[in-house]
Amino acid sequence: MKDVEYGADKIQVLKGLKAVRLRPAMYIGDTGVRGLHHLIYEAVDNGIDEVLGGHCDTIKVTLHKNKGVTISDNGRGIPVDLHPIEKKPAVEVVMTVLHAGGKFDKKTYKVAGGLHGVGISVVNALSEFLEVKVKRNNKIYGMKFERGEKITELEVLGDTGETGTEITFIPDNEIFEDTDFSFDILSKRLKELAYLNSGLKIILEDERDNNKKEFFYEGGIGAFVKDINRNKNVLIKEPICFSAEKDMIRVDIALQYNDGYQEAVHSFCNNINTVEGGTHLVGFLTALTRVLNDYIKKNNINGMKLSGGDAREGLVAVISTRVPNPQFEGQTKTKLGNSNVKGIVSSVVYSKLGSFFEENPNVAKQIIYKCINAAKAREAARKARELARRKSVFESGSLPGKLADCQERDPSKSEIFIVEGDSAGGSTKLGRDRKFQAILPLRGKILNVEKARIDKVFKNNEISTLISAIGTGVGDDFDISKARYHKIIIMTDSDVDGSHITTLLLTFFYRYMKPLIDAGYLYIALPPLYKVRMNKKDYYLKNDDELKQFVGGEGKLNIQRYKGLGEMNPDQLAETTLNPENRILKQVTIDDGVVANEIFSILMGEEVEPRREFISKYAKEVKNLDI
Repeated sequence: MKDVEYGADKIQVLKGLKAVRLRPAMYIGDTGVRGLHHLIYEAVDNGIDEVLGGHCDTIKVTLHKNKGVTISDNGRGIPVDLHPIEKKPAVEVVMTVLHAGGKFDKKTYKVAGGLHGVGISVVNALSEFLEVKVKRNNKIYGMKFERGEKITELEVLGDTGETGTEITFIPDNEIFEDTDFSFDILSKRLKELAYLNSGLKIILEDERDNNKKEFFYEGGIGAFVKDINRNKNVLIKEPICFSAEKDMIRVDIALQYNDGYQEAVHSFCNNINTVEGGTHLVGFLTALTRVLNDYIKKNNINGMKLSGGDAREGLVAVISTRVPNPQFEGQTKTKLGNSNVKGIVSSVVYSKLGSFFEENPNVAKQIIYKCINAAKAREAARKARELARRKSVFESGSLPGKLADCQERDPSKSEIFIVEGDSAGGSTKLGRDRKFQAILPLRGKILNVEKARIDKVFKNNEISTLISAIGTGVGDDFDISKARYHKIIIMTDSDVDGSHITTLLLTFFYRYMKPLIDAGYLYIALPPLYKVRMNKKDYYLKNDDELKQFVGGEGKLNIQRYKGLGEMNPDQLAETTLNPENRILKQVTIDDGVVANEIFSILMGEEVEPRREFISKYAKEVKNLDI
């Protein structure tokens, strides 16, 4: 092949919004479900910025039958006068130029949301059609675009005494895999935003099925905490709430303890869910532990010194900060990095919570004794771990005897299958590639960690075996760099019992080894439920839906239903579930920590009624029920 000379003529300049259309994932994360809904979030964020500035109290999102959506607010409206440099109406500049807007001038917006700051222009670029209407100067202005290109000039559409912005767009099916917006996904995010912005009304209306929800919470994040705790037995009736502002950084915190053993601490910066935490979260947790220990010391309470884990047992908290110049870090750019925020949050929590405890000694002591009991359980758990570690080393070196390890020592090339039962474990061991695949059979259903304290968790043989095999440790000892496998695959039977075991394991990983999920190490195998022989050839089918589709085929059918993995011979397991070329794995991810916490609490917690309501609500959506 002849070399092509690399010169100036080979340099491409993508003008306007063409770069966005060429590489959309760079701007919205992906072109799947998450990226599609991010378009709406970008438009909503413009309204939220008006809310933060005190200029807006209502945002409405309407889903249309033609796959379009309208987002409107009653803010000041995007400026329509000529931009001094671009010589175009400001609204046109905002809609067609990347990073154009009022958020870069701190006189216009002291703080602003919008995770990536890409702006509404990206929404315009990735829309088949977009129309913007602005109510301002007693007029209604409008202009239209197609795939980011202007098709009408800004014109006056009528008169009005109102102000605000309305954006209607249809996502481009040339860009997105699916252009159907989900009412449930939008509900969760909009509900969150309403909690974080006390006094803001957000209306979500779906014209496709006449569904409508309104979100309005004067209680703000205190109401948010109560909502998270609604299926729990709380220690104190009302959440502890306090706010403060220092160096132009606002801190709002709400917290409440329940009698459970799991924590649910959610942090936000400028309405962005900082799922990876950051300096505001560190400041809160450091001060919380310090306040509790100082109270114990000052009041001569006979207790142990509390660790951070003790202080967090049964804690539900929301930390919301508003920072003029947020610096986001981490794998998904959702970790706050501003170093000064840690000290400010810590100072606010220590002062405000310390004063609250002094003024409410009965509440303080309830919380203190809850944490002291957690400390005692932690010490018992530490002894159980030490005993298990000594026993493991004495009996079989440093790894559990059940584990059939792989030969590969590079964790990034190694995978472990957590298999239900010894029978399935035997078949899997024979069918695996021992070079890089390890097998760990577990006996029966593991402990439900949602309803067990930490000391009981670590006394459970199956869980201690699992922890030992993975190698990272748990809790304060957790170290992801010690993970012995970068693919941890849950492999259970394709029936109700298998699903229950999978849920128990997911609960354990979410509550005690969540960084493994965040790192993308956890997977679920999808073994077939049926083997169909047709015309002397075997076909493996995952579920009843696939079987129904297959039965319509021509030829004589011989259908075999597997009751469990143990019924499959090693060759069949290798072909369908172990071989990377043929198998189907689902990677476990967490899109919304608040929702994930709620689902685990409902499905695996003590309260029966919320579980019954959940099952009743979603029973009609079940596609494959094995009884």
